[in-house]
Amino acid sequence: MEENEMNIPEQGEAALQSDNSALAGSGDTRLDLAAIIRDNFGVPGEPMNRYSPLALAFMGDSVYEIVIRSMVVQEANRPAGQLNKMKIKYVNAAAQAKIIEYLEPRLTEEESEVYKRGRNAKSYTSAKNQSVTDYRKATGLEALCGYLYLKGDMARLLELLKDGVSVIE
Repeated sequence: MEENEMNIPEQGEAALQSDNSALAGSGDTRLDLAAIIRDNFGVPGEPMNRYSPLALAFMGDSVYEIVIRSMVVQEANRPAGQLNKMKIKYVNAAAQAKIIEYLEPRLTEEESEVYKRGRNAKSYTSAKNQSVTDYRKATGLEALCGYLYLKGDMARLLELLKDGVSVIE
């Protein structure tokens, strides 16, 4: 393997999740990106119960944003400024609070616990032009996104977000 090549496992290995194809309905398999990154960069990861809620939210903030950016960019090829305006509709504390309020009754017990841990975590940053309640709910949603991503359950993450963004549109 070349020095700059990534080691992407063959189908059937741990990093491929065949059950993740259910969301797409196309029969293709989805990659467990977190596992591929752990393997390629030699980082061990942690047992899921050892991540702090704010570490999960830190990860989930990026995961949520890349899902939304992917959705917006693939919807229309537009200038970056227009894409950013489209993205802001979904990536703000009020919108994320609305999404999690809609999703909360649909969460499993485990997912609900992760959300609540994130929502109730003591954060040292504050919302910019957003209510504290919305900011905490958004942090909880981000913790859930980070949890599902690191767990390798992208199918569930995308299922929830697809359902959730429908309340914004």
